[in-house]
Amino acid sequence: MQIEIETFVAAPPPVVFETLANFANWPQFMSGIARMEMLTTGPVAVGSRFRETRTMLGKSASEEMEVAEMAAPHRIVLTAHNHGTDYRIAHMLAAAAEGTQLSLQFAGTPVTLATRLFAPLGWLFAGSVRKQIEKDLGDLKREAERHHATT
Repeated sequence: MQIEIETFVAAPPPVVFETLANFANWPQFMSGIARMEMLTTGPVAVGSRFRETRTMLGKSASEEMEVAEMAAPHRIVLTAHNHGTDYRIAHMLAAAAEGTQLSLQFAGTPVTLATRLFAPLGWLFAGSVRKQIEKDLGDLKREAERHHATT
């Protein structure tokens, strides 16, 4: 499954990047996230890990994620592995007139025989996953714009 979404944020890339990289604060402005637990200490960097808990499709689910790439203020790539599938979520930020063009690429790659066999069923959930990602990006956009307006 691959999903790509773009949005314009009326805030400069450093503000958008700071909002995005502050994982511990996600539950305060991302309505889909119920809880966030940082699993590593210190400043967020490549190798930082966290567990987010959200409700999707009526069920509570927790995912442990790791920062795989980080290039402020241009890119953050998160990875996760769950139920035989590797996930990669790449956030790319590009300066645009009066703000930032924010792109997200979500990919789920089955790595076990069972998940490969059931991969076609994943397309049944693609619409729900896309809607959740769009909602998360909308929440991130509003928070970055709010933060920019108050500085």
